[in-house]
Amino acid sequence: MKAETDQIPEDALGFYEAGQGAALATVVETWGSAPRPVGSQLAISGDGVMTGSVSGGCVEGAVILEAQEAIEDGKHRVLIFGVSDENAFEVGLACGGQIRVLVEPVLASGDGLTIAKLRDLARARATRQMVGSEVNLTTGQHLVTTAAPVMTAPCWQDGQSTTRGDHFLALHKPPLRLIVTGAVHIAQHLLPMARATGFDVTLIDPRPVFGSEARFPGEDIIEDWPDEALAALKPDARTALVTLTHDAKLDDPAIIAALQTDVFYIGCLGSTRTHAKRVARLQEQGFSEGNINRIHGPVGLNIGAKSPAEIAVSVMAELVQVLRRG
Repeated sequence: MKAETDQIPEDALGFYEAGQGAALATVVETWGSAPRPVGSQLAISGDGVMTGSVSGGCVEGAVILEAQEAIEDGKHRVLIFGVSDENAFEVGLACGGQIRVLVEPVLASGDGLTIAKLRDLARARATRQMVGSEVNLTTGQHLVTTAAPVMTAPCWQDGQSTTRGDHFLALHKPPLRLIVTGAVHIAQHLLPMARATGFDVTLIDPRPVFGSEARFPGEDIIEDWPDEALAALKPDARTALVTLTHDAKLDDPAIIAALQTDVFYIGCLGSTRTHAKRVARLQEQGFSEGNINRIHGPVGLNIGAKSPAEIAVSVMAELVQVLRRG
């Protein structure tokens, strides 16, 4: 199931295609203790409906007003908010930081952010391609590309959205994804937590009685064996795997399949003794110590978790820690 927190360009596309008009606001530069990082986005409809955020609530009201004017006049604008600007206090940005926000109306045609370019961006994101949305902040010219233009090539190498001179690159990485094997009680808590954190989630369990619609309403459930399911899902460096079954017949095929990819996290439920047996089996399969050490087992940060919900919290905490800190 898709996470709702990573669909801002798609929301802007939906606003426009529904006949409401749309604008996309993006944080292009920050100074000091800015509340949201570079690349954060806000989609605004002509009716003032918004999704996402550029400041955690501090300046959204002012940005929405500018976005609606941009939809009317068809011109982009670059806004600056900070403690040195009296308007910042009016909108609530008194945290000591400054932000620069690009507001682009979605256009029918032209050099700016057109509906065709927004559709290209959405298609690339849907196929898990890394795609750049490069904007000339002076002219408003907008380019959507899956290759690195000369101006922002170093930014592509760093994998970061950033501003260079009067050019801004919004680098859209593939959505984060969590694959869970084992439709157990912990998974009932883990899946919605992961989705709220921004992950697309998929549940694998070949046992229909476990992965039923009644137990996991609305979730994407694959009833294949884990190794077959992972082969079809094609996990990548933006993917995490968590195994929860306690059953080596189900967990081991998923782990083996994941170890042969560049997933950024593998977490496996089970006691220290269970994990030691798991390691021995993987060694017999020929996996090196370095590869086996990619596995987090027992899964989750040691916070003394007892209940299924608490265990799910510990798993998400460790997963995010690995994602952000390595």
